[in-house]
Amino acid sequence: MEGRTTRQGTAPGNGVPLVGRRSVLREFEEALDAAASASFRFLALVGEPGAGKTRLLSELSAAADARKLSLLSGRAAEFEQEMPFGAIVDALDDHLEDHFPDLNPATVRLLAPVFPALSTVLGDGLPGAAPGGGPETTPVARYQLYRAVRHLLEELAAPSGLVLIVDDVHWADDATIELLDHLVRHPPRARVLIALAYRPAQASARLAALVQASVQAVGGHRLSVEPLTESEVAELLGPQVSGARCRELYKASGGNPFYLEALARSREPLTAGEPGGDLPPAVRAALQLELSGLSPNALLIAQSAAVAADEFPPLLAAAAAEVGEETALAALDELVARDIVRPRAERFRFRHPLVRHAAYRSAAAGWRLAAHGRIAAYLTEIGAPAAVRARHIERSGRAGDRVAIATLVEAARAFATQAPATAAHWLQSALRLMPETRPETPLPAEPGGPVLPSRLELMMELAQVQTVGGHLTEGRETARNVLKMLPEDDYERRARAARLAALMERQLDRPHEARALLLDELRRMPDPRSPAAVPLRMRLVAERMMRIDFRAAQAVLDLMPDDSEDWEPGLKLAVAALRPMPALAAGRIEDALRYLEAAGVLVDAAPDEHLAEWMDAIAWLCWASTFMGHFLSAADRFQRAVTVARATGQLYIVTNLRAGQARAYGMLGRLEEAAGAAEEAVEEARLLNSGQQLVFALTQQSLVAGWSGDDDSALRLAEEAIEIGAGVGEWWGSMARYARAMALIGLGRPDDAAGAVQAAFGGPLDQRTHLSLCETMAGLEAGRGRADEAMEWVKRTEGFVIPGMEAHNALAHLARAHALQLTDPAEAAREALTAAEMFETAGHQIETGRARLRAGTAYAEADDRAAAREQLRTAAGIFSGCGARTLHAQAVREQRRIGVRVPTKGGRSSGLPGGLSKREYEVATLVVEGCSNSQIAERLFVSIRTVETHLSHIFAKFGVNSRVGVVSALTRTEADADGQGG
Repeated sequence: MEGRTTRQGTAPGNGVPLVGRRSVLREFEEALDAAASASFRFLALVGEPGAGKTRLLSELSAAADARKLSLLSGRAAEFEQEMPFGAIVDALDDHLEDHFPDLNPATVRLLAPVFPALSTVLGDGLPGAAPGGGPETTPVARYQLYRAVRHLLEELAAPSGLVLIVDDVHWADDATIELLDHLVRHPPRARVLIALAYRPAQASARLAALVQASVQAVGGHRLSVEPLTESEVAELLGPQVSGARCRELYKASGGNPFYLEALARSREPLTAGEPGGDLPPAVRAALQLELSGLSPNALLIAQSAAVAADEFPPLLAAAAAEVGEETALAALDELVARDIVRPRAERFRFRHPLVRHAAYRSAAAGWRLAAHGRIAAYLTEIGAPAAVRARHIERSGRAGDRVAIATLVEAARAFATQAPATAAHWLQSALRLMPETRPETPLPAEPGGPVLPSRLELMMELAQVQTVGGHLTEGRETARNVLKMLPEDDYERRARAARLAALMERQLDRPHEARALLLDELRRMPDPRSPAAVPLRMRLVAERMMRIDFRAAQAVLDLMPDDSEDWEPGLKLAVAALRPMPALAAGRIEDALRYLEAAGVLVDAAPDEHLAEWMDAIAWLCWASTFMGHFLSAADRFQRAVTVARATGQLYIVTNLRAGQARAYGMLGRLEEAAGAAEEAVEEARLLNSGQQLVFALTQQSLVAGWSGDDDSALRLAEEAIEIGAGVGEWWGSMARYARAMALIGLGRPDDAAGAVQAAFGGPLDQRTHLSLCETMAGLEAGRGRADEAMEWVKRTEGFVIPGMEAHNALAHLARAHALQLTDPAEAAREALTAAEMFETAGHQIETGRARLRAGTAYAEADDRAAAREQLRTAAGIFSGCGARTLHAQAVREQRRIGVRVPTKGGRSSGLPGGLSKREYEVATLVVEGCSNSQIAERLFVSIRTVETHLSHIFAKFGVNSRVGVVSALTRTEADADGQGG
């Protein structure tokens, strides 16, 4: 009575009529209509086991088919919960080979490690394959993979629209939930409807959260599937069932359709069965009775199939049962006839997961263990991937079984970056099978068998995988357990474990615990200058620098030489990479520049494997280049570091690196690239579950949004960073407050901005940011007409000027230009030009444009119209080229204020008021009609966030900062156009 989603052309629900559910069916119709009209939609069916969710999904399938929408469906499975992306692969894999020509090689390379169909195609030597065939082995970051899946859905939806159905999501692995969460927060830009079904009692917190997020972000709907009423039960059973029997079945089933079906099938008294288990006693007894009526071979195949897979080929069930293919096929004919299983192409599935559950539990535990072993052997014989074999091997492997251990480790490494939670599970299974030997001793290889790592090496690998998967606490505990197991005098490996544990403490926003751990390990070492001590001291340096305690960082560095004969190759470059920042903070510019150049030479010449061990130190070198104004070289070094970090699975450092890259790109005026880097930094941080990294990334994303003119988003992102509450008393926490101040300025809220600047100024910040805050306040006070107060902030810049850092010090000249505009505009213009030249020499495009904009307004105040026109024209050109919309609009307004006729962007008029695009004009018109953002989103079939983005562009083009301003501006410009037309 619930039925599986069927192939197109078959009756939904196996021909069983649907009773009730009118409100759910109405929601289906509305969602399908919206999806067919180029709008993303998301539905979640929520109900208890057997409530009819799958039956309703079959109705959705039929309705989608009637509308000629493409249909994909998959489901998670109770006994395959650790299969990476199992439900998504189930839905998409059969269709990918047909769509391979439509996908670009980069997308294929990202998807191939997950989807067997693409891996097979690449193995045939098509574009995207690694040399020698097969997909590339470079680890794929989860965020990149999720974007590739979104692009795939857009491609699949292109012809006519797409409905993706994912059933039984409560059993899905963590990676599938993360992917669905990504699709909710970054919806496909196509006609796509995603529909999920799950049991609320078994749903993870993250699944429940993503459904709630869909309601808020993309107009998703959570639809409860309630039990049938007594009258609906009577209607479903039909007139051939007496009223008394209907009431008896209703009472026993509670209106649950599957329970009702099982009880109706049994035709037995409803008192059978014992309490306990996952099903009501009467239902469990009915299913057992149904299975007991099978022939011995059919029951054996049913049990074997339940052990084998959710969707199983006959040969797999035959292997588990130890019978021939003919016997298995005959048994399957009986199972199909009795509606225990149903055919699906050349495979079979149980009619309902609860039937499979009953078949699995009906087999003896010892027999199931042996069946898993037989399946594993069969899968090995046919060359199935390690990830497919791992589920059966972990259930059948024995302690000391080297082949089983090797398979589990291989499976874990294959999905360490794409599905780290599953990889951690398999590594833990491998560790349980490890024989009792010394933890640090590698297992000897059997003749012809695999060489296995030691228990300690596997545990270190597990700690890293747990960290990548966002399970930071577990990763920290695993690393600490490694420390407990290591001998006191194994200083080198203890240092590696302590460094990793301290890094996890840092990610968890526990800097004091990180420092205590490092100092404790250093005290154990008889020689504090030994090679093993250097990595620990380097982490101490990094900890101090995060707190802007550069004197303490320098003191630790002073204890370390530049090189030593007993150092490994990468250690010299790692120490060199840390030296520039403390020197810069101390004002030793010549030393800082010398250190930066020396470290750059070492890093540029080093092979990737030398960098890989010291990514946190390399990150500090990249940031030092940024703070010293070398944005182009910083951007390039950040990119190489990102590549190395991804290739070696160190995704916990990628957020830091991409955030820094966003800052560098932003200062270079490459705002589109900056936005991409910042977005990836945020998404990686969310996957990592690290408050520190998320604050770090959100801050940079806020600054990039502000430079780009999306000031509403800039404020929202900065406030989210502050609300997380991490980083209090450290540089990155104070930077979030700085970003909020910048966003408030962009929104035209000077009073709020002034308070935010003061709040940011009180925290630990680098010198350039302090100087930027002084310049900002000078501009704010000048804008209020308060010359004396503006000049006070100019005086405060003197404490942050660094001799020899011209691009840095240009901010002081710009601050003076702000203050002087009120009293001596000609001198203000000269100061602004000085700043512009200094910025331009360093390649700081946005800052160059800001300085020339100030020069232009100052020349206008000084009545030098020719110079004003030239500077404003140059500023507008810079901002236009960078994509800095708000600043560009400001420059255009200043040009018009002095009488310059400025065409729309690029000299091409859209033909609409204010140079609005067609979509922006539609949004503005609905604002005039009084529609809210959610109403506009509903009318235009877009997300609320998209509406907010369009509004920020409209504000910038009209030069307003409110919806009221949009109404006035649009009314005025349309009236002017009508007057000119008359």
